[in-house]
Parts: sequence; structure tokens; C-alpha cells
Amino acid sequence: MSIHNADIARIFNQVANLLEIRNENQFRVRAYRNAARTIESLSREAAELIREEKDLTDMPGIGKDLAGKIKTIIEKGSLPLLDQLQKEIPRQLIDLLKVESLGPKKVAALYNKLGVDCLDALRKAAESGKIRELKGFGAKSEKNILDDLNRAKEGEGRIKLAEAEQFANPLSRYLEDIQGVKNVTVAGSYRRCKETVGDLDILVTCTKDSKVMEKFVNYEEITRIVSRGDTRSTVILRSGIQVDLRVLPEKSYGAALHYFTGSKAHNIAIRKIGIEQGYKINEYGIFEDDKQIAGAKEKEIYQKVGLRYIEPELREDRGEIEAARNNALPELIEISDIRGDLHSHTKATDGKNSAEEMVEAAREQGYEYLAITDHSQRITVANGLDEKRLREEIEEIDKINENLKAFTLLKGIEVDILKDGSLDLPDSVLKELDLVVGSVHSYFNLSLEDQTERLVKAMDNQYLNIIGHPTGRMLGTRAPYQVDMEKIMEEAVKKGVHLELNAQPDRLDLTDIHLKAARDIGVLIAISTDAHMPQNLQLIRYGIYQARRGWLEQKDVLNTRTLAQLRKLLKR
Repeated sequence: MSIHNADIARIFNQVANLLEIRNENQFRVRAYRNAARTIESLSREAAELIREEKDLTDMPGIGKDLAGKIKTIIEKGSLPLLDQLQKEIPRQLIDLLKVESLGPKKVAALYNKLGVDCLDALRKAAESGKIRELKGFGAKSEKNILDDLNRAKEGEGRIKLAEAEQFANPLSRYLEDIQGVKNVTVAGSYRRCKETVGDLDILVTCTKDSKVMEKFVNYEEITRIVSRGDTRSTVILRSGIQVDLRVLPEKSYGAALHYFTGSKAHNIAIRKIGIEQGYKINEYGIFEDDKQIAGAKEKEIYQKVGLRYIEPELREDRGEIEAARNNALPELIEISDIRGDLHSHTKATDGKNSAEEMVEAAREQGYEYLAITDHSQRITVANGLDEKRLREEIEEIDKINENLKAFTLLKGIEVDILKDGSLDLPDSVLKELDLVVGSVHSYFNLSLEDQTERLVKAMDNQYLNIIGHPTGRMLGTRAPYQVDMEKIMEEAVKKGVHLELNAQPDRLDLTDIHLKAARDIGVLIAISTDAHMPQNLQLIRYGIYQARRGWLEQKDVLNTRTLAQLRKLLKR
């Protein structure tokens, strides 16, 4: 049985949630969460490391006990501890953790005080006004719960793009190795690089004698075959993801690629243009009087209707067709355009490695610079830096730079933006830094007006350069706080402040909609990984995917600049 890092991380997070519902020791809970984060960020599968007899305790936050549990999960496909916890805690209670505004402690309170043990009971309690009466909740919390329940229903069955990759990539490689297979492409929202993915639509061309369909339905990770045919089969993977495989003739491959990549709105718009020109466009090709005139290559679809080729990430019917018609499509940013990362942490706070180790990883990425931006003092859980410790880190970075050639380690801080909009450290030390990232880590429940004013006031500080993860969202677990992003962007332009696109797959903050708005208004975006260990620097690709969906070009991104250009842009 193939066990992916996403499987291990999911199990560890489930254990952490259930332990927290039982009010277990917070250090034990945090250990499982940190281990899940470490496993998720690995560039290789943990199962491969086990097969190569690598020592898992070399990884940050993984001791002998957790290493043993990882090995157990890989060998058995489950963890006895989780099985035991699930027997002790009502299974439907676990479903409550899918509600973004509920953490394990609040779930425990709802269960113990109101007997809420499932999503239906939660909705009834919220609609009847009982939740607002509980200590630690209130009318606003009650409304948020109802909003989250409705959102969860809309996004049911979707997983994060990074998680989908862990299942799509090995399956694609498996299909590519089958004799007679010529082309394999995962289409749908996955190919458009949406931040969450539903089903996987895989398109294949092959020789007539290929046994691709037979091999597909015998893939080891399949738990259920929904349907099986000569040209299409549908299965459910162990992870719960539905996969549709379609075998296509080569003459229709491009048309099918266009059709099944979507989006639906984009495809409808293209078909309408085709109809105006006398063509019929579908998944089999472009037809004129029932004769196929194109469709083998995807670019032919656009050429036949007089448009430039539109990259998959742009196909959302948000102006891309008009831009293609007017030869005004953006030259989308590439990962090779990035010259450095402007948000990373070391073991001085909640990172896992030294500054030197982060430098080594950044150089391996081909970067010219890296900013160390450890947390400020208010984040006590992350051992945040006070003024004295920050000055010590500044001296350390200066010493490291003395021995570096063709690379610069930038002195920075991720300073907390306090409730009143002031910054967590004094200007006397902030002015000594190369850059300051300001982030919100508390008081997420302020009103739209107060939260917006908080960020606007923070931008008044002349030493603030970048607003980190500007909406505070965590995909699937925390909704964005209320903030007027249009006003934030307008103020950012006026004051020379930049906005971050946090590339952590759990965040991807800003959204593609916000990024396009920022581009249109003239705000520069810093695509950063918020790296807490060397491997995290590789997460930059998710930021690039999101940036491309937001129409960003090289010129729209702060960290595509040379160091000299960057320093000028950081001066306010």
C-alpha cells in the first residue's frame, strides 16, 4: 500500500484534534501538529526515506516516538492511537472540526454544554440561538458558524492543491509507464492550479493494443471502481478522491484538453465565439458542417476562433478572452523569475534550522538573497524576539554576510501588528533592518472597519515594508478576517507598502481575485514562502501558481528584482 505524506499528516492532525478535544497536554498536541507540518513540507515521500533506512529523527520535530509512528502508518496504513481515540470520541463529533471557525476546544465546549455531536445538531443549535449563550462564543460566533456550515457544503469534497499533487503525480507516472501510452494530462481545476481541487480528470492517448484501462482500474490505491468502460472509467482512491480516466483519439486530444480543463464559464464563452463564426466546438474537436477541422492540439481551438492561446490558469472568464482578442494577455510570471525569498524563520523563534542552513537551501534554489524574518516578542508561543534578541540576530546576520559571496542574507522581522495598529517593536530597532514584514496574528474577529483601520495605521509606520498574509485565512480551517482590501491596496500604493502572497499551501493568501486587483491598482506583490525549514523554500511554486491565476507578470512581483533594485523599492 502506498502511503503519501498527505496521509501521514492527515492522521497526525486528526490525533492532535482528538487529543485537544479530550483536553490533553498542549505540548503533546503541538508535537503532533508540528510533525504533520514537517511531513507535509518534505520534498520526498517519507515512505521512500523509510525504504532507504534514513533516520527520520534527523527531521525537525520528529523524535523516536513519532518516527516509530510514521513507520507504523507507512507499513500498516493506519495508527493504533488514532483508532483508539476514534473509538472513545463520537465519530460525528470529528466532523465538527471541518467547520472553519471551530477549533477542538470549542468543539469540546459545544459537546459538553449543549450535547452537539454532529453537523446537523450544530446547525440546529446555531439557528435556535443557543450557541451565543455559551461562554466564549456570542452572537457573532454563532453567525460565523452558520456561514462556515454553508461554505463547507459548497466546498465539500475539495482538497488543497498541494495535497492533490501527492495523489495525481504518482498516478500520472504509473499511467505513463504503461505500454502504448503516449500522452497523460491531469485536466480540470488541477490544471488551472486552483487552490482547492475536487475530482481528478485524467486524459490519455494510447495505441489500440494498450491495456491502460485495465491497468488503471488495478492501481493499488483504488478502493472502489464506480464504473469501467473501454474509453472511460471512474474510481475512488483511498484518500477519497474521485478519478475519471478518459482515453481519447489523438485527433481529439487538444479539444478534450480544452474542454475538460475548463472552467465551464470560459468554455461556454469560447463556444459562443465559435458559433458566431459558424463552428461547433466540443470535446471531440472543432467542426464545420459536421466535418472536423481542428482539435488534435489545444492551441488550434484558440487559433480557429481568432484568439491567442490562453494559459490554463487564466481560464475563468474574467476578461482573458477580451485580452486575447486585443493581444493584451499578460506574460505570466515563471518560477525562474524569482530571485529571493522575503519571509523565512530560523530556530531563533519557531523555525527548525539555523540561518546558515536556510542560506544553503536558498542558494540551492538559485537565489541571490534571503530575508530572515523571525517573529517578534508578542508571539510568545513562537519564542518571539524582543529588542535585545533581535539586535543579537542582526549582529549574527552581519557576521554571516561577511563570509558570503554572490549572496546576501537580509535582516528582517515579522513584526506583530497589534490591535491598535501599532507595531510590536520600537522604531529604534526596526530602522536597523533591511525589511519589516507586518502581520496580524490576533484579534481576527474585529469589525471590517476596525480591522481595516488597524492595517492602515500599521502602514503609517515608515519602517513597515510588507503586509504578511494580508487576510489571515487558513484554507479549510480559518476564514479570512474582515478587511476592506480595496482600501488597503489604495493605501499601500500611496505609502509605498507591498503586499505578500504567502505561498504556504495552507494559506495562499492573497487570493487570485485580490492579486488581479493589486496588479490593476499598481501594488507590488512579494511572493514568499514563510519558510520554517529549508524544504519550505520549495513551496514557492504554489505561490507562482496562485500569482499566475492572478494575472501577475514579472514586473508585478517585488522579489523578481535584483538586490540593488529591491533595496530601492524597500526605502519609503
